Amino acid sequence: MEEFKITQNKGPERAIIVGLVLPNVSEDQVTEYLDELEFLADTAGAKVIERFTQKAVTPYPKTFIGSGKLAEIQHFVLDNDINLVIFDDELSPSQLRNIETSLKVKILDRSNLILDIFAKRARTAHAKTQVELAQYQYLLPRLTGLWTHLERQKGGIGMRGPGETEIETDRRIIRDKIALLRKRLEKIDKQMATQRKNRGRMIRASLIGYTNVGKSTLMNSLTDSNVFAENKLFATLDTTVRKVVVKNLPFLLSDTVGFIRKLPHHLVESFKSTLDEVRESDVLIHVVDISHPNFLEQMDTVKNTLVELKVFDKPLITVFNKIDAFKPKDIEHYPDSHANGHLSLKEFKDWWVEKEHSPCVFVSVLKKTNMDELKNLLYDQIRDRHMKIYPHQMLY
Repeated sequence: MEEFKITQNKGPERAIIVGLVLPNVSEDQVTEYLDELEFLADTAGAKVIERFTQKAVTPYPKTFIGSGKLAEIQHFVLDNDINLVIFDDELSPSQLRNIETSLKVKILDRSNLILDIFAKRARTAHAKTQVELAQYQYLLPRLTGLWTHLERQKGGIGMRGPGETEIETDRRIIRDKIALLRKRLEKIDKQMATQRKNRGRMIRASLIGYTNVGKSTLMNSLTDSNVFAENKLFATLDTTVRKVVVKNLPFLLSDTVGFIRKLPHHLVESFKSTLDEVRESDVLIHVVDISHPNFLEQMDTVKNTLVELKVFDKPLITVFNKIDAFKPKDIEHYPDSHANGHLSLKEFKDWWVEKEHSPCVFVSVLKKTNMDELKNLLYDQIRDRHMKIYPHQMLY
């Protein structure tokens, strides 16, 4: 599956990123989206040299962006030795093919870039199988774009038939591979479901949240384990489950893959068993990076994903992490009486508690700030769930 891998023979690939400013999206939001896309590119191993945006009512059917903007990008690519162009939305097979023909460099869309990162991050056979399935599903409708050598051949007797036959043969091979991977995943899913059932009569809690908010670091802090964590997107793909004991109360804690806006549909489908860990949890722990400029939007993305998974009715604890890096922020729908327009951390706390009426705690896992408060909250919530689910089981 080399089509999905970013090569690094002579340092990182030089890339530009492209986004559209549509009527329902502000320029500030597009800037935030492209910041995230640049972080994704960096995680994949590319260096972003420049970014391009264009205002449009809707994406252009043939090339996603207008001909003038495409020509501008074409000149920049030639003048700056660019070998990779990344679009912030998923491109149709025809758009991908038309843009490649015009720019004559490698073109990725957001979905393909995320797939590349997942392929790079996958460690276990389970994760690798899930990613491989998603890659094949993404590749199938775009297969004709890979046969560029056929387009350079002159037409005539004996030319069109063999080319089409070759593509159809490859489509059949990919369909067979998808069917095989699905069967393999079904078997793994059943094994993992059995493992979850055999974990005994303990409350199960899952760490959820946007990617790169500190879930794995929190997991390590609570369990004294060494779950892989770094300042990259999707550092964790495989669900890790550890036993945690707080005040002699044991429960199981799982660290799951981070959510992100526009997460490719194929990945959601492929990572069904990973998401089942969330579905079958008794308590959800939503970790938020409160230092991020758009943490409220990230929270909305997570909540929307929970609605899609039909698990939004589960007990939820919100852990606002990285308070040591928090900066005063404008908050929409805050009472007009607020004078300076920027909320301090204390003001945000008071506003959030009054607005949400749900359990929350403000911590810095890295600095170990308010960790005892977090453990007390976890104890109260886990104990409450334990008594409701296992009313006749004695607590420690």
